[in-house]
Amino acid sequence: MADAVMQLSPQVQMWVVFGIILVALAGYASEKVPMEVTSIGVISALMLFFQFSPVEGDVERLGPARILQGFANPALITVLALLVMGEAISRTGILDRAARLVLRLGGGRPWLAILIALAAVLIVSGFMNNIPVVVIFIPIMRALASRFGMHVGKVMIPLSYAAVLGGMTTLVGSSTNLLVNGALFERGEAPFGFFDFTVTGCVLAAVGLLYLIVAAPKLLPERVAFTDEVIDRAGTQFIAQLTVSSDSDLIGEQAPGGLFIGLPDMTVRMVQRGEDAILPPFERLSVQAGDIIVVAATRKTLTDALARDPGLLFPHLHFEEGAESPLDDHDPDESQPWLEGEQVLAEAMVTPSSRLIGHPLTRIQFRYRTGCIVLGIQRRARMFRSRLTDIRLEAGDVLLIQGPPDAVRGLRSVNDVLLIEWSREELPALDHARRASLVFVGSLALAAFEILPIVAATLTGAVMMVALGVLNIRHAVRAVDPNVVATIGVALALGVALTETGGAAFIAGQFLQAMEGSSPTVVLSGFFLLLAILSNVISTKTTAVLFTPIAVDIALQLGVAPQIFAVAVIFAANSSFASPIGYQTNLLVMGPGHYRFADFAKVGIPLIAVLWITFSLFAPWYYGL
Repeated sequence: MADAVMQLSPQVQMWVVFGIILVALAGYASEKVPMEVTSIGVISALMLFFQFSPVEGDVERLGPARILQGFANPALITVLALLVMGEAISRTGILDRAARLVLRLGGGRPWLAILIALAAVLIVSGFMNNIPVVVIFIPIMRALASRFGMHVGKVMIPLSYAAVLGGMTTLVGSSTNLLVNGALFERGEAPFGFFDFTVTGCVLAAVGLLYLIVAAPKLLPERVAFTDEVIDRAGTQFIAQLTVSSDSDLIGEQAPGGLFIGLPDMTVRMVQRGEDAILPPFERLSVQAGDIIVVAATRKTLTDALARDPGLLFPHLHFEEGAESPLDDHDPDESQPWLEGEQVLAEAMVTPSSRLIGHPLTRIQFRYRTGCIVLGIQRRARMFRSRLTDIRLEAGDVLLIQGPPDAVRGLRSVNDVLLIEWSREELPALDHARRASLVFVGSLALAAFEILPIVAATLTGAVMMVALGVLNIRHAVRAVDPNVVATIGVALALGVALTETGGAAFIAGQFLQAMEGSSPTVVLSGFFLLLAILSNVISTKTTAVLFTPIAVDIALQLGVAPQIFAVAVIFAANSSFASPIGYQTNLLVMGPGHYRFADFAKVGIPLIAVLWITFSLFAPWYYGL
């Protein structure tokens, strides 16, 4: 082994690391192979190279243990724990409730409603992963645009940018922030506290939000996809039955113009009160407890109704006295816990040979035989004016079904219906919302008040989410993105290699030479602009990890605190506004907003310039440069 060692000069080793970085960036950009494969390949290349060409003859200095150390970095563990907790918050429907509150607060004033929505996104993104926040608010922003007669393209990019701006305000707001913090720790510098850069982040976020409200809509396109027009007008309608309970918000609801305000996007077909069937128009009708309301609505509308009131759509199917079932003489067990725990929404079609054909839901014992409940029925070319429980099923009817995951999967073995596999959708676990909120807020409070290290607080929170049943192991594992693990691990490894081979000091020296004679204020401003440009070419995470050691070296050569330049890395690396590939939330809104690649540059480049000028003016004054 000793004979196989090649002692190359530090300069050669540095340029080899630069070459590996360029190959890695090219691999990530081309996407010809999965990102995980590229990341593992880079890790392997680093281990092989420094095994046979150790730094200054010391194999342990950049040996496998040091190169793989990034996968145990507290920053990576924190990011993964936050992903798990974010998944729990998303699954419990907490964000859905907050989004509906935003809609109510906006009232009838378009830009006030949009301002409130974007401000809510910005605030929430400071404390949890941006992706679920954007996913939840995409339909909210679409609804706002529709309500106020705006093109959806006017609000989707501002939604993504508001989430990114919010992520700049706290240590846990973005994985980029945590990675910079981890890289500082690797260099032996003091890491950031939870709110150490919140003041500067809030200034940048406020200026950015003002830009998104005032200037961005004028630069964004008014582009509508034909498919959206078709889908919006021709969505599949299900017949569903709403039972008005004694504590329902619908009590006293009236229908001016024949429309019930409390039932948005639903067409009321009939209201049954006792033995009377009331048909449209409903001008003089006032909803009472016990009313059965038959509506026609899309699956999405019915899902939203379930999120608001989990019991609203249950038709309370009971068997008539002495009724016979077409399936068998099974005696239903009313104590069956068919609505406890995780719930799934799915669609199933009645097969041509089904024994359900010709029978209403009150006689088929569907809930007791399958563990699922029928929420709605869809039949082509016919709409009903009768109770859901009175409709006699026909071949080809599509049933909207709710039940536990195992029960829904069990429909595959039921010959009377055909489960439509792609239609499965998990419903929010509303019964876990309170405990999920307590765990999430408690974990962040422990970190914010420095009672526990942030990695310990967030990891404990993730474990509690599973232990308390908010998530199961499958959901927790699914929340951990392998791309995040691989790219963060390899970025940290490359950052270590840059430091040990002198690459970071070399780049810092070249940058300072180009800025020779400039004050620390000008150097800080130029460094921010350089990184803001690079973050739109390479990933934000890679920019953050690779340039943090460089920032430290620049600060030390200038004789200023390294944390000042590390703050510049955080804000500049997060400024990935000019490209849809710069940040994942940009990709999320690209389809709903019907954007092209150039749209992000048209709106993002001015925003980068605004943030750069704001940072260049505020940061030197705030940090006393």
